Parts: sequence; structure tokens; C-alpha cells
Amino acid sequence: MTSRRRLTYRLILFATAATLLLPGTAAVAAPPPTGPHFSGGEAQPAFDPAQSVRQDVWVKAPVDSDRDGKNDEVHVQVVRPSGATGKLPVVYQASPYFSGGNDVANHNVDVELYTPPGAQTRMALPPGPVRGRSGDELAANGIAVRAGQITWAYEDYFLSRGFAVMYGESLGSGQSSGCPTSGASNETIGARAPIDWLNGRAAARDAQNKPVTAGWASGKVGMMGVSYNGTLPIAVATTGVPGLEAIVPIGAISSWYDYYRANGAVVAPGTYQGEDLDVLADYVYTRADRDICKPVISKIEHDQDRITGDYSPLWDERNYLNNVNKVHAAVLSVHGLNDFNVKTTQVAQWYSAISKAGVPHKIWLHQSGHTDPIGLRRDEWLRTVNRWFSKYLLGQNNGIDVEPKATIQREDKSWVNEADWPAPGTMTAAAALQPGGRTTGGLTPAGFRADQTVEALDDDATKLAADLVAASSSPNRLAYYSKPTKAALRISGTVGVSVAASFKREAANVTALLVDRGPDGSSRIVTRGWTDPQNRDAINKTTAITPGKEYQINVNMQPHDYVLAKGHRLGIVILSSDNEYTLRPKPGPGFSVNLGATRISFPVAGGQPALNAAIG
Repeated sequence: MTSRRRLTYRLILFATAATLLLPGTAAVAAPPPTGPHFSGGEAQPAFDPAQSVRQDVWVKAPVDSDRDGKNDEVHVQVVRPSGATGKLPVVYQASPYFSGGNDVANHNVDVELYTPPGAQTRMALPPGPVRGRSGDELAANGIAVRAGQITWAYEDYFLSRGFAVMYGESLGSGQSSGCPTSGASNETIGARAPIDWLNGRAAARDAQNKPVTAGWASGKVGMMGVSYNGTLPIAVATTGVPGLEAIVPIGAISSWYDYYRANGAVVAPGTYQGEDLDVLADYVYTRADRDICKPVISKIEHDQDRITGDYSPLWDERNYLNNVNKVHAAVLSVHGLNDFNVKTTQVAQWYSAISKAGVPHKIWLHQSGHTDPIGLRRDEWLRTVNRWFSKYLLGQNNGIDVEPKATIQREDKSWVNEADWPAPGTMTAAAALQPGGRTTGGLTPAGFRADQTVEALDDDATKLAADLVAASSSPNRLAYYSKPTKAALRISGTVGVSVAASFKREAANVTALLVDRGPDGSSRIVTRGWTDPQNRDAINKTTAITPGKEYQINVNMQPHDYVLAKGHRLGIVILSSDNEYTLRPKPGPGFSVNLGATRISFPVAGGQPALNAAIG
């Protein structure tokens, strides 16, 4: 996120925070409330958030990630409405960002690709920009910290409705001990510990080392947050911890491998080219002792393997999909369809997994990027999250569990509710490529004759994908477009490209783009995907490429939900390296594509008949 975008978003969030306490949220004069009360199954304003009790405690976590011989401690700050005498539910946000971040440098991505077998032969080129995160993740999460008090854009909203709000600093950050590990099990254990404390299963102390209990808590907890702060709820939910009844992960990671890799390729999160697990861990390593965790982060740097990009035990530990069967908390997932920081594969695979596991679930998909929906549809979003927590933390039968599961923002910014996502009735539709890719080749339904032409491209990682798409011709990409569509076409899910490719070198990136070309000739990259052809057999296994031999290389793009307007042209663009995401070797020979053996699969509402009608 650029500094300008960060500043703009910060202003939006804090303006939101200032107005989030809706009319009528002043404390009820008589009789004094003792806990939440409801109308239509929604918790209603009853308390004055200005009259709240704030408490700092340190909770023992059953893990010693800094290896100092003592269990790690999680710094927790609890805010609860004054005067509430009943047992209160808790809305909990765990984060490594409450104490800001360090200035960090990202890895150099201007490097040659690894060629097996033998030694790691990658050679660095002259370094490019490697500046890392700017230390401004608080604004992106609606958080402010002033005079030691953590606040959140949602805090007054929940306090006024009888919820306590709890903040937990992730291990290795702020006043917590332990070490940051970018999603490893110790962070999950640390984030879980405050829930155990609320339920009497973990010990805590105050600043004077006196024991502290949570007798005021009902034990029912909902976790919520954006980005890393949304990832920790997923991680904790996969432990099956008793008391965690609902989570609201927004722009969250379900598998860290898919955050920093793609099918064996080293692929960056959007706007953070060159970042990896070790860099992020160092960024959030804000505890006072800046030496104790250096060995831990150094081991992460080694084990993450930016050479082959292969899936490994390090990544498997950070794959929360492995433990979906333990989840019992109701899940309200939220994601931006245009989020290329935490990409949409994260929410798609997570939502699919929890759906199959029978977990109560709902999803919001919006047209923005890596952001909280409160700035997009404030009133309806607040009502939704209120009803979610009122249902699962307070037992209100408000019907949210029987409503349509999917809420989707369309391209014109309108919102629709649908039975589920991907759209019911979506089926795979096949298409084929026709010659002319260096200028403009054709894209036709697969029933049309696929030409056996072989077309070639060269790799030039210095060129942006958007510029290659906009060019009328280029040796560095192959572009294929349909005729103008005869009807609107909805794509809902994952576009797949099975490329019949022969490579001119022993290593390459393969990138595929889905493009919408308007009647005026303007083009928009809708989604994209990447792969390392050395991982064609498995993401955990690098297998050498024989130059000149044809391989079937599968590229799955980031899932999307997109309506291509009537009169627009549907496009597939193939290139090698992607400047903004992949490693960037020196320009040179790329690969050839056998059009007749290459197939495109589109998840289309209405399936093959709808695709045929639109582009046939």
C-alpha cells in the first residue's frame, strides 16, 4: 500500500471510529443495565463507552518460543463497560501490530532462477529496491495506541452494547515475551491463551505480579480482525479451543505458503515484493529484547527456502487448513475480490473447507482490496457483525444462520445476497486458443477447432504485466481474446490454464492473466496466477526441466467473481516473469506454447452453454 493510500485510509478509518457510536448510544438512565439487551436479536446500545474499565494483564502461554526456560507471556488489555454486573461476552482482537513495526529490508528479487540438480546456483543481480513495510499497519486495522491505551474503530460500538473488548499482543511484539514466527504454532498457542484465561484454564498476572482472574467474563469469545489480525482468529479456531464461539476473519491467511509462494514459485504479496516469513517476523519483533529472537528468525530465513520455493514442514506448520476438522466456531469470512496482498485463494480454500466440515459459515466479498468493509457499507456491515456475535456469543435466534450465505458487491458497487459462493449453477466451461498471440490471437469455446500452431515468447521481468497487456504487440507475452461478448458472462471461482509449454532454459516462471478488454480498447487485469514448471508434479518436489521437451503446466489463477459486460472481450494473456510478484531473472529466452494442446477452463454461471452463447 503506498504512503498516499495509507494516509487516505487512515483518515477514513479514524473518521469512521469517530462516528461509529450510533445515535442513541448514551448510557440508559434508569434502570441501570447489567448486561446486553436486544431488539430483533441484535444487541442494543445500553452503556456509555466513556465509562469503561481498562485493565492490563499478562497471560501465561504453554510455550517457550524464545527459549529462555520460562513460558511465554501474552500482554492483554481488556476494556469492559462500567456498571455491567452480568457475565460479559468478549470480542477479542489479537495482533502483532499494536506496538507498530520496525524498518525492515526485503529480499532482493532480481536473481536468477534455481536450476536443479546440484548446488544452489542462483546468482544475485544488482540489487533493486528492497524497502520493506513502513511501520504503518495500525491504520490499516483501524487501531490507535495512545498513552499505552489500545483502541479500535469498533471498540465503542461493542462496549456500548454490553460486550467487553480484549486486545492481545502477539508473541514477540510489544509487551509480550516469546518470539514472532509469522504464523507458526507458537503464535497460535499465544493467541489462544487469553481465551483459556477468560475460561479459567490459564493463569495471568497484573503489573505488580498479582494473580488476576476474569470472573466478569461469560467465557464466550468472538475473534475479529483484518490481515494478520484476521489470520490469528483462523489459527486459534483450528485448535478447537472451548469458548471461541465465532470468528470474523477479514482479508485473512489460511495457508502461509500461499501468501509467499504459488505452486513452487516464489511469489510476493502485492506491494511487498521481496518480503518473506523472516522479514515479516522481524517487522513485528517489537518487544524490548531485540536479541533473544534473532536465532529463531535466522532459522526461519534458512528454512523458508527462497531457492526452490518448495512446500516443506515449515510451511505445513503454517497451513491452518490441516486442522479444519477441529473448528467449531461459526465463521463469517470477508475478503476483497481485488486483494492481491492476501490473495483470494486464501478465502476461497478456507471457505470451501469449513463449508465441507459443516461449520456455520457466511461470506462477504467486496470490490475493494485489502481492507475492512466498514468503510464500504457501514450500517449493514455493523448490523451483520452485531447479529453474528449476538447469535453465537449471546444465543439470540435472529435468523442470521438461515439467511443466504453469500453477500457480494458487484462491479457497479451494488450488493447482492446469494445462496452461497461460488455462485450456485457454476460449472466448468472450456476454451481454446487461436493463433496470433504476439499481437492478438483468438479465444474460442473448446468445441471450435484448436489450431496446432506453436507460438513463443521471451522473458523480460523488467516489464510490468499491465504494460504488456496494453501493448498492441510484444515478444514478451502471448495474448488471446474472444470476440465481443453477445451477453454478459459471469465467472465465479478459479480460472485454470493448462499450458502445453516447451522451455528454452532449465528454469522459468509461468504467469497467466485473465483480462477484460473494453469496446474502447482499454484493458483490465481481472486476476492472475503463477507457477514454477519445476513443480509440475507436486509443490513439495522440484523436478528438472529438459529444454525443448513439451510439458503440460497447470496454472490456477486467484479465485474471483466477475461479470464481463456485454460487448467486452474475454482475454487470456500468458507471460513468463511477473515484475510485481515473481522473482526477476535477467531478460532472455522464455518458452513456446502449443496452442492445440493448451486448454482454458472457466468457472461460468451456466457452464459451457453460457460461454458458448457469450463468445461463440
